[in-house]
Amino acid sequence: MELNSVKETEVLVVGAGPCGLALACDLARRGVRALVVEQAPSLFPGSRGKGIQPRTREVFDDLGVGAAVREHGGPALVGMIWKDGERQGEHEIFRRTAPTEAEPYGEPWAMPQWRTQEILIGRLRELGGDVLFSAALTGLSQDADGVTARLTTGEVRASYLVAADGGRSTVRRLLSIPMEGETVDPSPTLVADVRITEAALDRGNWHIFLGDAGMLTLCPLPGTPDFQLVAQFKEGAPDTTPEGVRALVAARTHLDADDITEVRWSSDFRPSAALAGRFRDGRVLLAGDAAHVHSPAGGQGLNTSVQDAYNLGWKLGQVLRHGAPAALLETYEQERRPVAAEMLGLSTRIHRGEQERGSAAQQLGLGYREGPLASGRAGALEAGDRAPDGPAGEGRRLFDVFRGPHFTLLAVSTDTALPTHDGELLRTFRTEAYEAYGKGLFLIRPDGYIGWAGEDTTGLAEYAGPLGLDLNFA
Repeated sequence: MELNSVKETEVLVVGAGPCGLALACDLARRGVRALVVEQAPSLFPGSRGKGIQPRTREVFDDLGVGAAVREHGGPALVGMIWKDGERQGEHEIFRRTAPTEAEPYGEPWAMPQWRTQEILIGRLRELGGDVLFSAALTGLSQDADGVTARLTTGEVRASYLVAADGGRSTVRRLLSIPMEGETVDPSPTLVADVRITEAALDRGNWHIFLGDAGMLTLCPLPGTPDFQLVAQFKEGAPDTTPEGVRALVAARTHLDADDITEVRWSSDFRPSAALAGRFRDGRVLLAGDAAHVHSPAGGQGLNTSVQDAYNLGWKLGQVLRHGAPAALLETYEQERRPVAAEMLGLSTRIHRGEQERGSAAQQLGLGYREGPLASGRAGALEAGDRAPDGPAGEGRRLFDVFRGPHFTLLAVSTDTALPTHDGELLRTFRTEAYEAYGKGLFLIRPDGYIGWAGEDTTGLAEYAGPLGLDLNFA
């Protein structure tokens, strides 16, 4: 993509990681013009964020990439403990549950981050969007009508700018937004993608090597011939060169250095937890790692980032396409910052061994009951809850009904008259009694959470109006 073909856009997304790409996909399907710019010459090449939690799989289904995620990923493997070159037995790393009517995914999914981004950029291109690479942000200014961004390739004018440019966010720095947090572990960690001879190590387990120098793990990456290597260091700085990585594996495992046939990518970091002081500055919004940085131990960083995008995308769409007031964007920080803080705490406790990777890590229980867009309750649910899946008749699921950029007014076991509406923006659907919902009316937001709930339509029109949703009860 050449910049001179898109000098003005509605939303400028800075950063082509999972967060930025997911947001761009969501905006594109809403007909919102978005430009994604990335300072690197290509997508991130490593496996870094390899865990996809059940709630994020639901998001990916809605964005139209669920089939690709199923094809290229696989269930997170059971751990195998090693010590002194001997297998000590299996260790379950994650909580696993069987799928249910309400929760179709019961276990975390594994897929390297580079593949997630590859799938998302493919979807973005299907929707008519793309990424401008080798375009670094150097400055920005705001006024009452928009944002002017200065890039190494020229200027872009946008109604809104979303910073999805990672933990070292240039946008956040330019706006002087502080990060508040702590170092989770003062010792460095090395992460790398490596290839190993077939005879040296099987791909049936997530291999965990214990030793005095620190823990090292080798996790097969589904859909690839690679393993992700993660090594903790109690002292000294990691050597990220191919030779250093091979020597590390030879020193801490029963493998020989020559068993590592290729080191495809490597990096080092110090696990930390930090939260941006605010997620919005005028017409600029922070999302993903630009807003919160996690220890990777909990498998929450990429997932929380994608769900930032999922929360923000429909709100930008309503403001830019359907006449909702700009004040709707204030609810992004009000809803997502408490969730990010909760997930940061979870990641830190898991890293320190204070909490297991249980149901909280799946993110299915997260919601916005205390948020500004939650109104009412009915049956078994309260506004702000995640809308459960379930049977919808004729071989369909409720998630099939919800799928797309629209709102859904769901009537469960009630014959209350429903309003007329713009079928593109709102769909109505009736279903018989279903335990996960109980009886009532439920307005499902485009991001799959219940915005409004009631036993009849009293108060529904007043709630929907500020969202850009015009309901006719005539």
